[in-house]
Amino acid sequence: MEYCLLWFYYWFKVVGMSLLGLVIVLKIVVLLWWRPRRIEVHFAKQGIRGPPYKFFIGNVKELVEMMIKASAQPMPHSHNILPRVLSFYHHWKKIYGATFLVWFGPTARLTVSDPDLIREIFTTKSEFYEKIEAHPLVKQLEGDGLLSLKGEKWAHHRKIITPTFHMENLKLLVPVVAKSVINMVEQWSSSKTTDEVEIEVSEWFQTLTEDVITRTAFGSSYEDGKAIFRLQSQQMVLAAEAFQKVSIPGYRFFPTRRNIESRKLDKETKKSLMKLIDRRRESSGQEKGGSGKDLLGLMIQASNSCPNLVTVHDIVEECKSFFFAGKQTTANLLTWTTVLLAMHPQWQVEAREEVLRVCGSRDLPTKDDVVKLKTLGMILNESLRLYPPTIATIRRSKTDVELGCYKIPRGTELLIPILAVHHDQAIWGNDANEFNPGRFADGVARAAKHSIAFIPFGLGVRTCIGQNLAILQAKLTLAILLQRFSFRLAPTYQHAPTVLMLLYPQYGAPIIFKRLPKPNSIHPST
Repeated sequence: MEYCLLWFYYWFKVVGMSLLGLVIVLKIVVLLWWRPRRIEVHFAKQGIRGPPYKFFIGNVKELVEMMIKASAQPMPHSHNILPRVLSFYHHWKKIYGATFLVWFGPTARLTVSDPDLIREIFTTKSEFYEKIEAHPLVKQLEGDGLLSLKGEKWAHHRKIITPTFHMENLKLLVPVVAKSVINMVEQWSSSKTTDEVEIEVSEWFQTLTEDVITRTAFGSSYEDGKAIFRLQSQQMVLAAEAFQKVSIPGYRFFPTRRNIESRKLDKETKKSLMKLIDRRRESSGQEKGGSGKDLLGLMIQASNSCPNLVTVHDIVEECKSFFFAGKQTTANLLTWTTVLLAMHPQWQVEAREEVLRVCGSRDLPTKDDVVKLKTLGMILNESLRLYPPTIATIRRSKTDVELGCYKIPRGTELLIPILAVHHDQAIWGNDANEFNPGRFADGVARAAKHSIAFIPFGLGVRTCIGQNLAILQAKLTLAILLQRFSFRLAPTYQHAPTVLMLLYPQYGAPIIFKRLPKPNSIHPST
């Protein structure tokens, strides 16, 4: 009897383990084979196809191979960068049309480049879509702040932070930004005896924006923030590597070299930010009137008022978000605009004439001057159109929804190729791949055949909160440079736009600056 019970126990255990294994296998089969096939059939019935799904890896292998091949060599000095930067979209669009399915592992993404459909996703039906969760390494880098928060917490944080970026508040920062730019320019000339100097501007502009962010958004000097930027630069390399691989749930907990290094960098970043926050809490407690209207001050005020809604962890994550996004977006905008003005000297001359006319004999532009620089604003918009910092964005349907004439199942990811929309000849005309700031002469809304054709900072309620700061800093920096220098591409410049999370020059951006003679009391013509 005892033997029978023991045998039955082992038999039951074996059967139980077998059933559990079978359930796991079935779930894997459903996730990695049956569900992708069902999605392909669903969209095929609506006339939407794409490269065929391959078990587990999807189209990642082909996608990475196309990216590597496209970026293997520099390209001619052309602004037709879509085939190089979004090579998979350019290639598969020719085969399957502008709306197609592409597989990132077992996850299907529907490409959407029609402005009417983009409007639905971001504005008229935005409540049916949400941001997707970033890759764990990316989330460590950019922080769990406005970039990734959702729902009520996102709305609460946005409300707290918004006053930092009111235009009237930002205008007060003009003297601070100007001082940082002048310090940069003086360093360029300090060791040179000639009127010309070659500068790799992408590195200098990153240092400049680091300085401006720490001074204006955090009320502290560059010395307090540079350690954080250095740590985030190292994290950015690790995060970019992760983009080229299929994301496996739970893989970030494995003790791999990348995961260990990423956790170490994240820990050091948080430690540095905590020191900055503690120092600010101490100083604000000794001052009357609170912590000021910079991002860190407002977050600390909110935390003091409602510690349950805004924790110290929340402050750290928002700082990480703004350190990363604020630096990279503005530095890239400055880099590509300087390259474009070096490539197109006629627009450089026109912009300089405007700066000298508006600023007159003043050595530095004022807050009122910056607003009047219309041509420079047009040039910045054209730079953002041709070389947007973020080349694509992704949303996910929260429920079954109709998008135009398409039926989108719950959980479908929608990839909006911003770069492709910005270079679409059907929207922008036959000169879509040419540098023509004049197209923005009557404003953004009339620059193209569709009002939703220009989305460098996103669209709808989640439009980039820091865009006014980025434009203000870029305008002011370029105005000061145009006052003092003419510039051209260095002979060593190689045109190679590449994506490392954001769009950047693969081989740097060496520019030759030639100092201009100081004008004699130039006054505005009007």
